[in-house]
Amino acid sequence: MSEWIGTANQQYASYAMEELRRLLPGASFTQLAPGEVFRMVCPMGKEEALGLIGANPPIFLRHLQPIDRELVVKGDASDLDGLADLIRNDRSIFGNRRTAVHIRRNSGSIFHYTPADSKSVLDAVLAEIGSEPAVQQPDVIISVYGADNVLYIGFGTPREMLSDWPGGAVRFQREEGQISRAKFKLLEAERAFGIRYEEFGHALDIGAAPGGWTSLLLERGLRVTAVDPADMHASLKGHPALLHLKQNASDIKLAAASFDLLVCDMSWSPMLMSRLVLDLNDALKRDAKAIITIKLMHKKPLQTIREVKERLETGFVVLGAKQLFHNREEITLFLKKK
Repeated sequence: MSEWIGTANQQYASYAMEELRRLLPGASFTQLAPGEVFRMVCPMGKEEALGLIGANPPIFLRHLQPIDRELVVKGDASDLDGLADLIRNDRSIFGNRRTAVHIRRNSGSIFHYTPADSKSVLDAVLAEIGSEPAVQQPDVIISVYGADNVLYIGFGTPREMLSDWPGGAVRFQREEGQISRAKFKLLEAERAFGIRYEEFGHALDIGAAPGGWTSLLLERGLRVTAVDPADMHASLKGHPALLHLKQNASDIKLAAASFDLLVCDMSWSPMLMSRLVLDLNDALKRDAKAIITIKLMHKKPLQTIREVKERLETGFVVLGAKQLFHNREEITLFLKKK
């Protein structure tokens, strides 16, 4: 048996739990933060569960933390001392390794220390026992979730926890002059699917205006053909690597095998989006990649996703499907042309 803390985007926890029920028969759930964080009791052991989840990555599960230790708290100074002692006693896990500390709480937790204060104390303990406190690229993560009067503590690698960010909440810093926050979705897709945009040559951005995704691809050195009847942001006008076609996406005629990357973040229905992407298949080179968002407009998102994937698989291989932190009522698909 093993126990876990799972996290999904707000209001999507029920779909993450349903995915896990199908993967891990007999799993049971209780909610810790309604619509977002839940506790799972699984009848199989930790390694077996991780193997099944790794082989069949859930779309809506953003973060997964094992419950390796539990610490009852009182709401006073002894709580942080107890947590520090627990980490000292597990020094064999962290010695000579880069270790990150992630602290989260729900609204009912009586553990009143802030994540920053808690991390400061635990970083000092890690240094004391021969581990290197880390923020980026850790070897192992200490993940702590405060719920009511108990701390759930888990240890694992970023791969096992599905993210190296606390709760999978990926935070990018907004840049001066940034065209839109939509850029964060493309940045997160790069991390989630292991993409390197600079390895592509010519991208097709469908529904591009005002240009959040286009701007990132131009920054990475790509040529971009942007399709949208609306105007692009003023900062992009005259860019030597940008061609803006002021047309509806469904009306464009493009030369065959012209692009090695297609991106699309349009607010179309899932079936219309699928048809559009398939109609543009001939404009893509062999093995070209595509990153598209699928809007979840219906009350049965798992069924919608299944139907969209089945349709797209007539022309593409689905390499990845994920509801990213920066997605809202949508998921992101990563595709390869057949």
